[in-house]
Amino acid sequence: MNFLTIGHRGVMGVEPENTLRSFVAAQEAGLDAIELDLHLSKDGALVVMHDTDVDRTTDGSGPIAEKTLAELRALDAGRGERVPVFEEVLEAVQTPIQAEIKDAQAARALAEVMNRHGLAGRVEVSSFHDEAIAEIKPLVPGVRTALIASRYGTDIVDRAVAVGAETVCLNIRRLTLEIVERARKADLKIIGWVVNTQDHLRLVRAFGLDGATTDHPDIKRTGRFTA
Repeated sequence: MNFLTIGHRGVMGVEPENTLRSFVAAQEAGLDAIELDLHLSKDGALVVMHDTDVDRTTDGSGPIAEKTLAELRALDAGRGERVPVFEEVLEAVQTPIQAEIKDAQAARALAEVMNRHGLAGRVEVSSFHDEAIAEIKPLVPGVRTALIASRYGTDIVDRAVAVGAETVCLNIRRLTLEIVERARKADLKIIGWVVNTQDHLRLVRAFGLDGATTDHPDIKRTGRFTA
């Protein structure tokens, strides 16, 4: 079974997160997929950023939802990088993408872009929000989806099945063998996050997970040799 390594916001351990620079570095490092985060700007642009506001990752301040795309473009997202829109990422890299819907309102905008460009085979949609996964399923034929959870119990399996997700992306700090076994019985794939050390990597390999989300590209190289 192929063990997937997914670049967290690109390779945020070494480059400014959720920037084209970070995504290109993830591709050059040979990661199997790239994870990114999506919000809507005030004027409806599908922008790539993790937090609800711009304070932590740019030289600006305030909520994304209260800024136009032009205002977001004026910000420095690290090392001179600009806040990208989703379609720019699609053009910058060819690596498969896991697009996380941070704001459930972005589900329809993402569906429109995916259908326009025929992206169901290249982009997996993920979210902490059950309703976002449930909403995008009927909008994009054949879309693959993943339900993310940080604080969870065995109920995460039932939630994933209820919204039609094929994968669960789980915080490794709360992972148990019981949850893994329940997920397998439900035919769910399991991705662990965030895997940044050899101890983390040994844990997810011991659980027999399908892959790991990491901040550091060298996990790709060492992951092949860790059992």
